[in-house]
Amino acid sequence: MSPSISRFVLATAALIAISSAAEVRLGRSPEGRFTLTRDGKPVVVRGACGTGNLALLKEIGGNSIRTYGVQQLTETVDGKSLLDRCADLDLTVAAGIWVEHERHGFDYTDEARVKAQRDAVRDAVKRHRKHPALLMWVLGNEMEGQPGDPRAPLLWKELNELAAIVKAEDPHHPVMTVIAGSDASKVKGILEHYPNLDILGVNAYAGGGGSGAAVKAAGWNKPFMLTEFGPAGHWEVRKTSWQSPVEPSGREKAASYYASQRMLMEEAPDITIGSYCFVWGQKQETTSTWYGMFLKTGEKLPQVDAMCRAWTDRWPSNRCPRVESLDSELRDAVVPPGRIAVARVAVADPEGDKLAYEWTVTAESTDIRSGGDKESEPPSFPKLVIHSEPGQAVIRAPETPGNYRVFVTVRDGKGSASAENFCFRVEKAPPRSP
Repeated sequence: MSPSISRFVLATAALIAISSAAEVRLGRSPEGRFTLTRDGKPVVVRGACGTGNLALLKEIGGNSIRTYGVQQLTETVDGKSLLDRCADLDLTVAAGIWVEHERHGFDYTDEARVKAQRDAVRDAVKRHRKHPALLMWVLGNEMEGQPGDPRAPLLWKELNELAAIVKAEDPHHPVMTVIAGSDASKVKGILEHYPNLDILGVNAYAGGGGSGAAVKAAGWNKPFMLTEFGPAGHWEVRKTSWQSPVEPSGREKAASYYASQRMLMEEAPDITIGSYCFVWGQKQETTSTWYGMFLKTGEKLPQVDAMCRAWTDRWPSNRCPRVESLDSELRDAVVPPGRIAVARVAVADPEGDKLAYEWTVTAESTDIRSGGDKESEPPSFPKLVIHSEPGQAVIRAPETPGNYRVFVTVRDGKGSASAENFCFRVEKAPPRSP
């Protein structure tokens, strides 16, 4: 065979592979458990929400990612489209199709806008339905209102129409919709008005591992997935006297990820087909470190190690530094402007790596959104860190009254880190009575 013919054959084979979708089916095992199969092979989803660090996800035992919008599927990752890069790594994709939220101004009684959304869904499915990395379609994320919302049936009925469109265009991949929490009224509304749904996804944080049992108790009798889980949410934790939420420590977060994953697979094994942890990346939501499993600079955090342990029963070869304590007179304190205090952190590294410490003072975020909507980062004040050395820093409180946080980030120089913070408040002393 000539080199030119050989190249043609290889290129044609690659094109055929890219255009041949794996068939994904839902079924039941002889024991009555729901199963997910891909080209006839059973799959338990061990996934993450995010599009970066894909080789690391594969290395620690992950097998799937979840996206939120169709545009992500063609984004360039490691020099290829996201779908192609996932195919290279034998990672599957739960492909998100964004469904508009009424809280963002969408009107489900507006026939023109509803038709436009239906057309967009149809086009998205046609465009990507044959890709071999595709696992399922995810119609929407937390687009419903609060529990008991009287307008909810309108949304569930429209989602039922959208699911019918997806199934008509692609009968080879199931449809999942994701809701916030496992409230029984939501589950009952879906059961009544959304029969085309194949898989119910639930985003839950504190107590996320029990979500499968909760939806089952509410009457759900189809496949289920925990589609976002991680640390206790900022709405679920202790607050300071001035109502700033206290972020869990890195060790607490890692324990939450591990416990949720293990509990999930034990609480409702007959309906649970897998999970996606949140978030396989970094984002500003309440703080810059609350939900991210990585730093903005790319280092992994202890939550990644915890998922490796949960998925594989082993720790990664290089583990994150372990913060054992973070103390200061500023912690959870109300102080006058300009107060100088020392902050101390005790850290152990499992491999004994040399550690680098970074201290930062920021304002408390005031751009708190709902449902994970994009937030702006609060300002930081580097000059307030007067002096630092391994294990401690001298910090001056701002002159401007308000709410603040002190962050410490510890890196091992090998791609692993830990990050912690605490809150404090600056108030001027009231004037003395004459």
